[in-house]
Formats: sequence, C-alpha cells, structure tokens
Amino acid sequence: MSYKPDYKNILNAAKNIKPDRLPLYEHLISDDIIEKITGNKMSQLLKTDKNEYFRCYCNFFKDMGYDAVSFEGWTADIIPDGGALGKHKKGVIQTREDFNKYPWESVPKIFVEAYDESYRALARNMPEGMMAIGGVGNGIFEIVQELVGFEDLCYMKADDEELYKDMFSKVGEVMYEIWKIFLKDYSQCFCVCRFGDDLGYRSGTMLSDEDIKKYIIPQYKRIIELVHSYNKPFLLHSCGAIFDVMDELIEEAKIDAKHSNEDAICDFSRWINDYGAKIGNFGGIDTDVLCESSECDITEYVTRVYNLLAEKNGGGAIGSGNSIPDYVDVERYKKYIDTVRRLRGDFK
Repeated sequence: MSYKPDYKNILNAAKNIKPDRLPLYEHLISDDIIEKITGNKMSQLLKTDKNEYFRCYCNFFKDMGYDAVSFEGWTADIIPDGGALGKHKKGVIQTREDFNKYPWESVPKIFVEAYDESYRALARNMPEGMMAIGGVGNGIFEIVQELVGFEDLCYMKADDEELYKDMFSKVGEVMYEIWKIFLKDYSQCFCVCRFGDDLGYRSGTMLSDEDIKKYIIPQYKRIIELVHSYNKPFLLHSCGAIFDVMDELIEEAKIDAKHSNEDAICDFSRWINDYGAKIGNFGGIDTDVLCESSECDITEYVTRVYNLLAEKNGGGAIGSGNSIPDYVDVERYKKYIDTVRRLRGDFK
C-alpha cells in the first residue's frame, strides 16, 4: 500500500487546481454501510459514545482511501417545528402571523447545542493528513421547504409574494448567523466548506430560474463570501437539471465547486465540458449504478469516469453522483472504491 491521506488533494480539487492524486469524495455515507463493512455498531455508538463513533467514522474514510472526512450538522434536523420537507407534514409557517411568531432568534443556539459535541469529537479524531469537508448542512431552499412545504410555498408565491420573499431573506439571515458561529468555533479542521440545497429535478429547477436568481442566490452569496473570508473554498451540492442558473451560481454566488449528477439528466461529461474551466467537478458515479446488481459493469463504468476527471486540466474528485445511502449494494460500492484506488496506484 503506497497510499497516505493528504487533504490538499481535495482542497485543490475544490479550487479547480489539478490535484496530485484524483481524490475520492462522498456527500454522505450511511452508517449502515459503514457498519456492514467494518462491523462497528455505528448507530449504537452515536447514542452512547460519540468520541468512539467519530474515531470509527474518521478511520473508515481513511481506510477506504479518502483524503477528507465528510461531515455536516443538519439544520433541518434541529430547526423548531420543521419537517414539511423531510417528514411531509404541514408547514409551520403559512401566514404572516406564523412568520412573525416563529422563534427565528433561537435557531443558532439550538444548532450549537445539537452539534457542539460532534464537531469537537470530529476534530479530536481526525487522522493524520486528513481534514473534513462539510460544515452546516442544508441550504436556503431546503430550510424554507422544511418550514412551509413545497406545495404551500407555491401557493404563498401566488397569494402573498411579500411573505414568499421574506421567507428566503429570513432563512438566509439565520443560516448566515449559524455559519458565522461554525466558521469561528469549528472550522479549523475543515479544508472545504459546503451545504446541500437541491434546486432541481430531472428536467429543470423546482422554482423558476428568475426566483432562484432573485431570492436564493443573493443569500448563497453572503454565506460564500463569509466562507471565503476564512480562506476556504465552497462546494455546492445540488441535485437536478440546474443548468439555467449555473452561470449565476458561478459568477454571482461564487461557488468554487459543484457536486451531484445523474445519468438520466445528462452524462457527467457535460458538467466537465460546460463548467470545468471555471469550477471543480465532484462526483460522476451515478448512485443508481451502485445499486444495480448486474445491469452495468462497475469496473468499466468507474474507469470511464475516472479518465474523464483525470484528463481534466483543472480540479475534480470522483465519487457517487449523490451519496452512499443504506440501499446501495455494498459489494458494488467496494468494487468502485477498489477500481479507483487501483487506477491511481494506491496498491504496489
């Protein structure tokens, strides 16, 4: 084994600088997958021994050949009375009265109380040569949906556009405050910052591109400027065919890298060809491919994506196009990892 982790590979990839070694990257890896591969009872450890949980969690990334550990505290999990997106319940904010009485000021404190121990345990257990990639989970659009619900948000746009506008502005303010705390108190072990905000689906953006440009991208810009003030690049994870707003995400919001792709939308080469000169490209391995048992030769598929990224003049990282959820086939996941590591010469 010639591999030694080096976070500078993922850092350069996010800065669109060609790294010395093509790094592996995942947005998320399910604890169930980690349990199946390592035998460590991750779900139990998370409840009983957070320090041991993060020791096992970080070592899994090291042992699998990653240069950085992916981790973020999910705002959607702690925001008061959320769940309209994740749990499909009625949104807590439907009217101006709901908006006015919502406990906005309490959210940053709740976030810190929920994740302080995790961020500190992550830093204590970071393997030599590695740093974290992540930060504060969920973007502006997802949190708005958690509080309103997507369908009701569309009604709000028609019935009370001022409230619709204020939702994005207020959520942006709250997320900015959380990011201020995170960057000051916890970002020392993070080399790249990110959040996930799924703006699209297979055929387009979920909101009109005009609304994304007018209400969401300015909020991104504020947060990304803050991240950049700490000399850290910013990676946006966003699912969907978001081509109509990519120029604004790059030129206005100033994202440094982009993750998430799906072959049903387009071949990964389009992301590289259209945007690779300006930003780092992360992903490439469609998660569906990792779930199929026989439809696709995993070695051939991964080799093609690896070569696409390896031949790119700038930065890139290879990984699942979305994440590694618990329903991914473990053997196909391991085969994809092994293929990448053999291609880049980790084994001598």
